[in-house]
Amino acid sequence: MTLFDKIKKLTEIQASSGFEGPVRDYLKQEMTAMGYQPEFDGLGGIFVTKTSQVADAPVVMIAAHMDEVSFMVSSIKADGTFRVVPLGGWNPLVVSGQRFSLFSSQAGKKIPVVTGGLPPHLLRGSNATPGMPEIGQIVFDAGFEDADEAAAYGVAIGDLIIPETETILTANGKNVISKAWDNRYGCLMVLELLDYLKDKELPVTLVIGANVQEEVGLRGAKVATTKFKPELFFAVDCSPASDTFGDDNGRLGAGVTMRYFDPGHIMLPGMKAFLTDTATEANVKTQPYMAKGGTDAGAAHLSNEGVPSTTIGVCARYIHSHQTISSLSDFDEAQKMIRAIVEKLDRAKVDKIKNY
Repeated sequence: MTLFDKIKKLTEIQASSGFEGPVRDYLKQEMTAMGYQPEFDGLGGIFVTKTSQVADAPVVMIAAHMDEVSFMVSSIKADGTFRVVPLGGWNPLVVSGQRFSLFSSQAGKKIPVVTGGLPPHLLRGSNATPGMPEIGQIVFDAGFEDADEAAAYGVAIGDLIIPETETILTANGKNVISKAWDNRYGCLMVLELLDYLKDKELPVTLVIGANVQEEVGLRGAKVATTKFKPELFFAVDCSPASDTFGDDNGRLGAGVTMRYFDPGHIMLPGMKAFLTDTATEANVKTQPYMAKGGTDAGAAHLSNEGVPSTTIGVCARYIHSHQTISSLSDFDEAQKMIRAIVEKLDRAKVDKIKNY
C-alpha cells in the first residue's frame, strides 16, 4: 500500500471527540496484524507497550490523537433542520455550503446533511450585508419535511455530524487534499513507527498509540500519562500552515515543525538541545514554529510530577475544515525524525533532557 493509500484510508474514516471508535478499531486491527497487543485507557485511548530488556529503562510515550473536529446536534427545528454545538475549533466561514454525515444513534444510520449557504439572490434589494455567523446559527439540513420526519429517520439531539469528503492527490502529486489530517497524520505516524520497530530492541520502553478527545481540551493525554507514567512525552500532531496568508510561520513542504512555544507549553532547553542535535545528525529538514493553539504535549507536561514534552509535527493548509492540503514529503521527514528520536534515546539522554 502506498503512502497516499494509507493516508486516504485514515482520513476518510469519520470519527470525532468522544466517538473515536472507527479510528480505534482500525488502529487495533493494524497493531494486532503486526503482532502487538494493544491496551486501552478508561476513556478509549489505545496503546502498545514495547518493553526494553535494559534494566532501569526509562518509559517514553509517543501519542497521536484520533478525533477530528465535528458537530453535535443541539436542537431540531420545526422545519426539520438542525442546529449544533461544535466539537473542536471551527471558523464559521468554512462551515456553510458543505457536505456532512449525521450518525443517528437511534437508527444506526448514516444520513447525508448539508449546511445552508445564503444565496446572493436573497440579498438583492435587502440592503443587507452578510455578517459572520455564530456556529449555533448555521443551518444543518438533511432535506426532511419537518421535525417529525427527522425523528422518524432516527435523528436525535446528541447525534454526531462529521465532514464528508474524498481524499485526493494534488495535480503535481506532492500534496494531499483531505479532511482530518489533524490528526490522522499522527495516527499514521504511530502505525508506521510500530511497523519499523517490530524487530528492534531499544534501551527505552516505548508506549506508542493514540489519545481521545484532544480537540475538546487535551483530555485523553491527561488520562494516558496518568496510566502509563512516562518520563518523556512526544505528541505527534498537525498544526496550521500560514504560508498562503503572508506568514512564514508554518510553511507547507518545509519539514518538521520545531514547536518552541504555544499558549499552553514551552519547549524546555534540554528537549530543544536534544531535538536540534537529533535532527542535525539524522539530516531531517525542520522549521521553527510558534503556535497559537496547543497539542497533547500541553496536558502531558503538567501530568504526574511534570513530564518533559514536545510535539513532533507537520503543518498543513486550511486545517479544521473539509479541505486540508498536506505535504507527502513533510510526512516522510517527520517519520525520519521520530525514528531517529527513539533510536537515540537511552537512560543518560532522558536524564539529560529532564535535568537541564
